[in-house]
Amino acid sequence: MNATENVTNEARGNPLAPKSQVLETGAAVGQSFAPVKQICAHLNAFHVYASDPKRCVEANHYCSHLNEDVRQCLIYDTPAPNARLIGVEYMISATLYKTLDPEERKLWHSHVFEVKSGMLIMPGPDGLPTGIWEEAETKEMEDVVGIYGKTYHFWQVDRGDKLPLGGPELMMSFTKEDQCPGFSELIGERDSRYGVSHVQKKEKRAYIEEPEVHNDADRVWKVENAMQKFAGATKDQASLLKGTHSST
Repeated sequence: MNATENVTNEARGNPLAPKSQVLETGAAVGQSFAPVKQICAHLNAFHVYASDPKRCVEANHYCSHLNEDVRQCLIYDTPAPNARLIGVEYMISATLYKTLDPEERKLWHSHVFEVKSGMLIMPGPDGLPTGIWEEAETKEMEDVVGIYGKTYHFWQVDRGDKLPLGGPELMMSFTKEDQCPGFSELIGERDSRYGVSHVQKKEKRAYIEEPEVHNDADRVWKVENAMQKFAGATKDQASLLKGTHSST
């Protein structure tokens, strides 16, 4: 079989050989996988490309806590067993975020809109009544609403790539509904797959207080606004999108 021609599990390459299956099974029995076993939450939302804010992709986060102020998440394109690992996200508390230098802070995004709009969900286990699970989910959102995330994607599955091509892409989050073309349809399709309603979640989370978002966060949207008014913002945008620390 030619690996350059075959596509398996939406990635270019041959199906898993019997030898690999045996080794995989043996490793699963004999190794501990301790870091992965620390994953304690599955979160689903959408990320937007900092280099092209008109593009967004669904992201399934599998997160663990390093401590009370730092989380780390593996990001997959789906929650299926054969999901592709497309990126990583680090999440830190507002306290730690404020200690970062100004250029570093531009690479991070807030989660206020994700939480308050109902875009960010924590898919529940099968068989558990929705109301019971949403109580736990809403408590989680009380914590997530105030933290900041730094995300890079390595595999642009939304454009049909069969391998992780090119350099890492800095990703951001939406901060307003009108930033996402077809917001209702996009989220509605996701909701239908998970059997949830972001509208109901929005209502349930109405009591969650909105923290003040640091002015350096969510930079892509500020650059977008500046680009519409000032042609000279190009350098600022290029610095952000390449993830550099040059002054603006």
